[in-house]
Amino acid sequence: MTFQELNLNTPLLNALHDLGFENPTPIQEKVYPAVMSGRDSVGIAQTGTGKTFAYLLPILRQLKYSDQKHARILIVVPTRELVLQVVGEIEKLTKYMTVRVIGVYGGTNINTQKQLVYNGMDIVVATPGRLVDLVMTGVLRLKSIQKLVIDEVDEMLNLGFRPQLMSFMDSLPVRRQNLMFSATLTEDVAAMIDSYFYDPETIEIQNQGTPLEQISQYYYAVPNFYTKISLLENLLIDAEEFQRVLIFVSSKQFADRVFELLDPVFPEQIGVLHSNKSQNYRINALERFRSGTSRMLIATDVASRGLDIADISHVINFDTPENPEDYIHRTGRTGRAEKAGIAITFVNETETKFLSEIEKFMSRPLEEKPLPAGLKVSNIYTDEERPVMFDKDYLGKPNAINDSQGAFHEKKEKNRKVNLGGPGERKPRKTKPVNRGVMKKRAAKNK
Repeated sequence: MTFQELNLNTPLLNALHDLGFENPTPIQEKVYPAVMSGRDSVGIAQTGTGKTFAYLLPILRQLKYSDQKHARILIVVPTRELVLQVVGEIEKLTKYMTVRVIGVYGGTNINTQKQLVYNGMDIVVATPGRLVDLVMTGVLRLKSIQKLVIDEVDEMLNLGFRPQLMSFMDSLPVRRQNLMFSATLTEDVAAMIDSYFYDPETIEIQNQGTPLEQISQYYYAVPNFYTKISLLENLLIDAEEFQRVLIFVSSKQFADRVFELLDPVFPEQIGVLHSNKSQNYRINALERFRSGTSRMLIATDVASRGLDIADISHVINFDTPENPEDYIHRTGRTGRAEKAGIAITFVNETETKFLSEIEKFMSRPLEEKPLPAGLKVSNIYTDEERPVMFDKDYLGKPNAINDSQGAFHEKKEKNRKVNLGGPGERKPRKTKPVNRGVMKKRAAKNK
């Protein structure tokens, strides 16, 4: 099927032609008629299969020109980076249309965003927290919303945005179309669909956990953090093979630590992306990586959802993710648009159970590769890797003091006495009754 057969209008077809797109992906082909029918829809497809265009194309096809101030389309995504990306995709598709779109997210001046909202818009793309902030100020009104899109809703719930989601969902008009898109469908997401969606049509392209066939996946068994650093250096030295590498770590602290150790070896080649960085820093780090100025990007899972960065040759999981769904999202950053990709995972002894869960989730084993010859294997463990001893007496007691009573000693005889009352007991002092006549005389004399 071609986009011509989807009954798109000329402005959208021209924009797609400029972008070099001729054929819709399976998720785009199946979602388009469902959204056009006005029915609530849930799209489940692997990351990198074109879910963003799947909901944008039918929405923009139905969006008529209007000069009203209040937004008619609301798109909610979990991260600031995704806000900017979705806004960018809308701007590309509306090159030959008159559509006002703004993106709002935390970490920036809310007064600037309030002014943009006040000026009027057709589509607002927002993170949950900033969306609620703007609604509470009264500047952003949701009474005109016709279509609600929630993208990567499972990630929003994982990030603790449930209260914000519930808050603005209750403020929306009853008559609206609800659209939800994600790579995984968890129990929490299913419960949310039951509460807010009306008889939704579910479009699932492939079973969850099925890896994209064009991604080669394997792992190294690595004993500890510093050996992982050595292995990472060993691999990244080959710039011809490792052309654009996204390195996932488990925490913001690890991201900074890995950067500090690798930056002297690969100066000006590495960027860092996590939520403690300022918004400008995060935008610049992404743009440098997209443009190829930085060959490597170290990131937490903030970069695993929805971000579309072309031609990532390798995804390296420096830490094995505990959640199999997170592994699917991470590896999905490579092998996009039907191109080949490689996903490598470093697994220490503690993480072997996570690897087993991932293999079970995907119904396939990952290939283990031997460590490179001559790799320096460290015997130093970080504080996080050292075993935790739960038994306070795990070292035992020295034989010489096994029978000692420590600092205990018997009380002296005089200190054993217990006050039982009797003649020696102190009694409360009796107070003299008040003579009211005397008090009256004293009062009169003082006058």
